[in-house]
Amino acid sequence: MAATASFDPQSVLKLDGYLEPFIPAIAHRHERFQKWKDTIDQYEGGYEKFTRGFEMMGFNVKESGEVIYREWAPNATEAHLIGDFNQWNRLSHPLKKNTFGVWELTIPPKAPGVCAIPHDSKVKVSMITPSGARIERIPAWIQRVTQDLTFSPAYEGRFWNPSTSERYQFKNPRPPQPRAIRIYEAHVGISTSEHRVGTYKEFTKDTLPRIHALGYNTIQLMAIMEHPYYASFGYQVTSFFAASSRYGTPEELRELVDAAHGMGITVLLDVVHSHACKNVLDGLNAFDGTDHQYFHEGSKGRHELWDSRLFNYGSHEVLRFLLSNLRFYMEEYKFDGFRFDGVTSMMYVHHGIGTGFSGGYPEYFGPGADEEAIAYLMLANDAMHALYPSVITIAEDVSGMPLLCIPVSQGGIGFDYRLSMAIPDMWIKLLKHKTDDEWDMGNIVHTLTDRRYGEKSVAYAESHDQALVGDKTLAFWLMDKEMYTHMSDLTPMTPIIARGLSLHKMIRLLVHSLGGEGYLNFEGNEFGHPEWLDFPREGNNNSFQHARRQWNIVDDQLLRYRYLNNFDAAINHLEEEHKWLSAPQAYVSLKHGGDKMIAYERSGLLFVFNFHPTKSFTDYRIGVDEAGEYHIILTSDENKFGGFENVSCGGKFTTTPMEWNGRKNWLQIYIPSRTCVVLGK
Repeated sequence: MAATASFDPQSVLKLDGYLEPFIPAIAHRHERFQKWKDTIDQYEGGYEKFTRGFEMMGFNVKESGEVIYREWAPNATEAHLIGDFNQWNRLSHPLKKNTFGVWELTIPPKAPGVCAIPHDSKVKVSMITPSGARIERIPAWIQRVTQDLTFSPAYEGRFWNPSTSERYQFKNPRPPQPRAIRIYEAHVGISTSEHRVGTYKEFTKDTLPRIHALGYNTIQLMAIMEHPYYASFGYQVTSFFAASSRYGTPEELRELVDAAHGMGITVLLDVVHSHACKNVLDGLNAFDGTDHQYFHEGSKGRHELWDSRLFNYGSHEVLRFLLSNLRFYMEEYKFDGFRFDGVTSMMYVHHGIGTGFSGGYPEYFGPGADEEAIAYLMLANDAMHALYPSVITIAEDVSGMPLLCIPVSQGGIGFDYRLSMAIPDMWIKLLKHKTDDEWDMGNIVHTLTDRRYGEKSVAYAESHDQALVGDKTLAFWLMDKEMYTHMSDLTPMTPIIARGLSLHKMIRLLVHSLGGEGYLNFEGNEFGHPEWLDFPREGNNNSFQHARRQWNIVDDQLLRYRYLNNFDAAINHLEEEHKWLSAPQAYVSLKHGGDKMIAYERSGLLFVFNFHPTKSFTDYRIGVDEAGEYHIILTSDENKFGGFENVSCGGKFTTTPMEWNGRKNWLQIYIPSRTCVVLGK
């Protein structure tokens, strides 16, 4: 694969002239990336071969039944493979070490085509350190590990080698890359109404059809990479190549992804390369007995808030491991891309701890930047986009790093999208600390539109972060305990419920249509899931009460949750028709603090919001650039959305050719209190 040409500083300056003083720092980053890429091209056969480490490391089975096992453990002086297959004999299957610290063993077949290690049997690698101590580990590249909590919380490695008939065969091609992503963020384990862990099979059968009907074109799957502590939400990974066994088998995950593809849905993996679980017995920590094999040694290799280990992104073998990990999920499970967790922690030596980002450029390009980690992110994005042109990568970054979502060849870090993390924080602060008449329309619009030119953002009103224990979903902030008593159509529509339903709908349409080039919703929030999210743990007597999704409440035709669900689907289907997420940023013509009104145009549509708690407006004048006849094509006030039918779809609104609020024309509409409408021609 040809080397990426040295980037032209002009491509950066065209995007942002204020970056001129930092061109040397940007060039230095690019040089560090280019040096690694040249090394990979020169010594490893380029990205194509280097990212296929899983075909060389760990267990690989030949057609003859021969098993080749390789493990990188430079500190070990002896290594033996042990397991059920050899009655855990620590001497019968020794490995040989090469000059790069990689140990290797070939196990001949039992009979032609018959593997000597039984499928799904337990395995470990037993090693001797220079001090003479014996250590036993789960192979680092293992593809299945299981946990028996009645015996121990530690995982056990499994040799996963199903027969051809048992191996899942993909039936559907990858869907084309979406024009714009409407993401449904989901967790397989909580996707059941029952008090237990949900399964891949159930998600495929029950949850995928819901997502498809709602109009989402992308799923972001959380907590897939294996993690010993369920309550970590999947963010303390021990076995990076093992899909979590608590939901089922690798073949069942393959079926889930394939079924989503059959519905035209893109599937992203929430990938955790920012840190690793500190477990020794079933993780990567002290794998070969040293502090510094996969991670930095000492305090540099530890995250003080997460109590986890931090990768050494300057290590050749660590890069092989991590880049191959991405390729593995693309190849073996047919994922379509990644949401990279903890990107802020990766990009700064301080990991964002105790640091507020003001937006000053020296914060991004000074000594606080971790250039090794940034080079890794550039390699990851460059490699995946080179190998899979339709791949989608999303960065979870709170810092606002410039050039994060600009291609590597143009001096960027190479992501496709960044998450707009300031937006959900704004809504929580408003609902917690401000009365409705204190809401500042100008500040709301600024937060929703404050994004870097030329870099795509994924907007969201709330994600899993806002639902976690200690916080509450937006619906619960809005309606709280009345959700227990007044969400039935058989009960009166109280002021609190009416306000909650109205603002829930308005907030979501506003964020969807104004906040970015992509949209994200966390599972269940589309219908106003009550309460919060809390996994079984000692502190709650291992309860599943809040670690599930109560689908029954949205399916119940007497409950008002269905109104929010209907509106969410209507927004997504309208976006698919009018394509506002892939249109240029909206032109906001009105943000009136006194009237609590917001109006803007995007993709040929006119969006109007009245956030006033009490005032409705008759013949309210709205500026619009394009003359003609407009009709209401969506309103939050329809009966099927829990509205009052004061405004309904249809109705003609003809523009008057006179400038208003900086637009060439105006029209007048009736806009009730706490209502939003979308007008189209």
